[in-house]
Amino acid sequence: MMFRRTFAALAAALAVSSVWAADEPAARPGRFADNPIVYFVVTDRFANGNPANDGSYGRTREARPQDDIGSFHGGDLAGITQKLREGWFRELGVNAIWITAPYEQIHGWVVGGSKEFKHYGYHGYFALDFTKLDANMGTPAELRELVATAHGQGIRILFDVVMNHPGYGDIQSLSEYVTEPETDRKRGMLWKGYEAATLRDYHSWIDYNDPAWLQWWGPDWIRSGLRGYTEGGSDDLTKQLAYLPDFKTESDKPVGLPPFLKKKADTEAVELPDTTVRGYLVNWLSRWVRDYGIDGFRADTVKHVEYASWTALKDASTKALAEWKAANPKAAIDDAPFWMTGEHWGQGIARTRHYDIGFDNMINFDFQRRAEAKGAELEPVYAEYARTLAAPATHNVLSYLSSHDTQLFDRKAILDGATALMLAPGGVQIYYGDESARPDGPAAYGDPQQSTRSDMNWASLDTAALAHWRKLGQFRARHVAIARGQHRQIAAQPYTFARVLPEDRIVAAIGARGTVTIDVAEVFADGTRVQDAYGGGRATVAAGKVTLDADPRGVVLLEALK
Repeated sequence: MMFRRTFAALAAALAVSSVWAADEPAARPGRFADNPIVYFVVTDRFANGNPANDGSYGRTREARPQDDIGSFHGGDLAGITQKLREGWFRELGVNAIWITAPYEQIHGWVVGGSKEFKHYGYHGYFALDFTKLDANMGTPAELRELVATAHGQGIRILFDVVMNHPGYGDIQSLSEYVTEPETDRKRGMLWKGYEAATLRDYHSWIDYNDPAWLQWWGPDWIRSGLRGYTEGGSDDLTKQLAYLPDFKTESDKPVGLPPFLKKKADTEAVELPDTTVRGYLVNWLSRWVRDYGIDGFRADTVKHVEYASWTALKDASTKALAEWKAANPKAAIDDAPFWMTGEHWGQGIARTRHYDIGFDNMINFDFQRRAEAKGAELEPVYAEYARTLAAPATHNVLSYLSSHDTQLFDRKAILDGATALMLAPGGVQIYYGDESARPDGPAAYGDPQQSTRSDMNWASLDTAALAHWRKLGQFRARHVAIARGQHRQIAAQPYTFARVLPEDRIVAAIGARGTVTIDVAEVFADGTRVQDAYGGGRATVAAGKVTLDADPRGVVLLEALK
């Protein structure tokens, strides 16, 4: 009873006049942090806007698709800008684009899967130089153009960032930056003839016991198990994930630049007096914010970095964005502070300590497995989410259907999945190609997630799926109530519910067929003109109800008209 009285009180506060200024939706998108609609794109697999940067650093592709899953495919920052100009993101209702880390990755490849493919850093997780753009991604001018174009459409740009580890010591990068000592048999830690390395014999060309490894990141910077380095630990903070070197972000010891960066002529990294590993990483990452106006970060592997480092990154980046906005007032979307979401494997919708150490939002791992629910089966999910996330909750999440770390949502059910996601309480993440039913790529036995990162299917878009996503996305973008409103089920068949905030409200139905009459008495006052943003029908509320013809897809999205 208390919930119904609260809901009714909210609805009463929303009573509107039957005199309308304009025949259009009464849009109330709310603050970004309350209603994030984030499009996650693996930049290299999305769109090739500048073919001239393909094959940077001598990177090559493989002839057979199953061998090419770990190569750079040509997508770049210019490609995202091109799609921004075409309206791709705006038509989906997107208000932020999360891009894979664009800073410079290791130049060559390492052994992928079970010796199945050449694995390059196309995904941004094999960092080499945090101060430089990877040439395959584009130029500083192209990054500025991307940010400006996105901001011009009210869309934020978010970087994926990693503070847990750099990339592997790959043969090509080592041959370029760790060249001493050179003898008739070796160059640094590489045996002469290393250029002929294959998937089968890659590691035999590297002497992992050679003291030349001290000229790489150096033992003050990383745990690696190499000669002269600290072994990786067994706990979350010190282990080496996938044998990657682990940054010593917890150390309070001041360090100099890593030895190999001192030899890297084009780096923008400089010596920072009395600075720790954490200090350098925070400086390097927040500099992208200060120089380019990056609006937020998605933080990788949150549980593998101590909380103090995330707090330091958030504080520095918040200051950096404020400085950029002060220097570029006309280029900023608004005065909202820096925003940060995090990936902590297994995190659900509960408010955890992460929200007290700098995170505004966390990736929600719960929704993907529950998104197959349909119609009234969604009610337990929506009710639970709204109880936790509706205003005045002080935290938010990003729910998703598909991801690069798990699997793609069943393409045969992608329309129902889209409905479930885009009407869910909280924030949402659209993984590139979910809107177009992009198919899985070739899979590697030893690394099956590579299949989720196939090229965007521009030549074979599922137009029905795309139209469905666009209607849902635009509706969601207009209504913060979907994300933060009080939730109440109105009917089980068709499954009908309302979301209400003092400043916004909607009613949605799933599974509607033919001519339907929907009870909206506690949401819209009699005389209110409403429209179905999905099917296009319009009606006037009478005796607390509206009657209209549902779209054959079965979705009804009711909003007030001005």
